[in-house]
Amino acid sequence: MYEKINIAEVSPRDGFQIIKQDIPTADKIHYLNQLADCGFAEIEVSSFVHPTAVPQLKDAQDVFREIKRNKNIVYRALIPNLRGLNRAIDVGVDKVKLMLSATDSHSLHNANAKTFDAMRDFEAIFEKALENNIKVGGSIAVSFGCAYEGPVPIERHLKICEEYNRIGINDISLADTTGMGNPYLVKEVISKLKEEFPHFKFSLHLHNTRGMAFANAVAGYEVGIRDFDSSIGGIGGCPYLPLAAGNISTEDLVHGFEEMGISTGVDLDKVIRIARQNEMDYPSYVNSFIMKAGPNKDLSIAPGKQIKKGDL
Repeated sequence: MYEKINIAEVSPRDGFQIIKQDIPTADKIHYLNQLADCGFAEIEVSSFVHPTAVPQLKDAQDVFREIKRNKNIVYRALIPNLRGLNRAIDVGVDKVKLMLSATDSHSLHNANAKTFDAMRDFEAIFEKALENNIKVGGSIAVSFGCAYEGPVPIERHLKICEEYNRIGINDISLADTTGMGNPYLVKEVISKLKEEFPHFKFSLHLHNTRGMAFANAVAGYEVGIRDFDSSIGGIGGCPYLPLAAGNISTEDLVHGFEEMGISTGVDLDKVIRIARQNEMDYPSYVNSFIMKAGPNKDLSIAPGKQIKKGDL
């Protein structure tokens, strides 16, 4: 019997942040209320970054205040600093996820500070979050390759995790932000980190830049990963990367694991309906195999005879 996986839906944050057209707050609230009925373990609602940095998410507090919350779902937000945490506290966020990059080059673009400088406030954030009954997750962006520096040495990951461990944060998301990962590398990095930090809970946040995301998800599963981020329709991408591409699509992730006999707890039909709406609303941003080909269960009517070119 295969172990179940947990999926965190990130399209309201990672997906919407890359869309240029204005998305009304009411539309975001309606979208999130639909997601609450799909079976997700977590939903990343928005990000409390400065409005000039990511204008699409400037209404994060309004969205959090108005959504109908499902008690079975953890509603989380991405935060860059203490100011972001204070905004999250104000609207009763369940969990915050910290922004961090594996390399200094990406960190300077994403957080305006080198990696370990960006971690200076993490201890204060962690302590204040605990005082307010908010869970804290860490992250390591560009974990499997940086568009500016190339491969990330395992020593870099170990040093970052040592600092997370010192602070007391042991829920860490490894993000293939650039889509440069491959199954061998994913297994290698995760295996080493789990060996050094066996009490950590690692999760995967995968982008499908080069079509490797689902293979990387399976590789992660094979070395013990049970928590994954994904985005309906595959929409998303880092605003601070050249040629950034979308996340692994939720429908592809759910379909792939369920076909392997691995339960996700997510209703694929409901996800596909939302993905179709995304395809209508944001056609240039949606990219998933299931949206092109449909799930395996959607069979075609068999022809009564062989169809030859001459018959057409």
